[in-house]
Amino acid sequence: MSTLSTFVGRGLRAIAVLSPALAGLIALRLFFVTTPRIEIRPADAASDLAAERMRFTVRGREIVSYAWGSGERTVLLIHGWRGRASQFAPLVRELVAEGFRVVSFDAPAHGRSSGGPTDMRDWLAAAETLQQSHGPFHAVVGHSMGGLAALTLARSSMPTGLVAVISAVGHPDPYIAEFAKDFGLNPRTAAQVRTRFQARLHEDEASAARRYDAVTHPLPSETELLVVHDRYDRRMPDTDAQRLHAAHDGRSRMVRTSGFGHTRVLASDVTLDAVTAFVTGGLSAVADALPVDEVEPDMAFDRR
Repeated sequence: MSTLSTFVGRGLRAIAVLSPALAGLIALRLFFVTTPRIEIRPADAASDLAAERMRFTVRGREIVSYAWGSGERTVLLIHGWRGRASQFAPLVRELVAEGFRVVSFDAPAHGRSSGGPTDMRDWLAAAETLQQSHGPFHAVVGHSMGGLAALTLARSSMPTGLVAVISAVGHPDPYIAEFAKDFGLNPRTAAQVRTRFQARLHEDEASAARRYDAVTHPLPSETELLVVHDRYDRRMPDTDAQRLHAAHDGRSRMVRTSGFGHTRVLASDVTLDAVTAFVTGGLSAVADALPVDEVEPDMAFDRR
């Protein structure tokens, strides 16, 4: 936890003594902060420049989208909170080499897209707009909150046979729980954040579960799921990723890496091999690409 986070956390806890509701309101605003925007890594610059760029408007904000390759089958990639499409550059190169067309976008207040308050609904609306021009999608891949968006879309407006999530969980509550833990919020303030989060999305507890909870309400029976998560992810521990995997028993594979954390896992050879195999040939191809006796010694591959 940074010095600034420690200072802010102390301030929120002091306010919570007088008014948990006010502390919850302030905390929710902090939860939705998207700055600073991350820069494009030098290693990803060539792929970023090679993309076909398009612009469209979603909920009053201009979105920049990207496309690579010319294959007949199209894969949608969805970045996470404080991320950007360029983070997928290593995976883009792999998928294009396998003959796929790949599309992605920078969500509002991320990457090259215009700023302003944003939340999950913008991710969903941007993906749905891209589906109109590029869909139907052969597969949808999401990182972190983009993984939650991928699960939500596949359960509602964007049915697809293949969903891969990286460093993600199956419902919003773990994000709020980790945020509350980082800032040392007491249970009453954390509950306020959760309630206000649902209200911002115009949901109550029941409707939020139906809309966003892929653990309680799994993917359609014909959809296969790949879950990739680093066992030492400090931003989002893999406990809830394991719950997501278990909720799809029989049509899910879980790959657990070691030492790549929450974001660097996107460029891990294990992740690239697993996701590329999955998009190319489904769950059975993942098992073939990562046999147990060839994976890194400290990585567990669950074959359920």
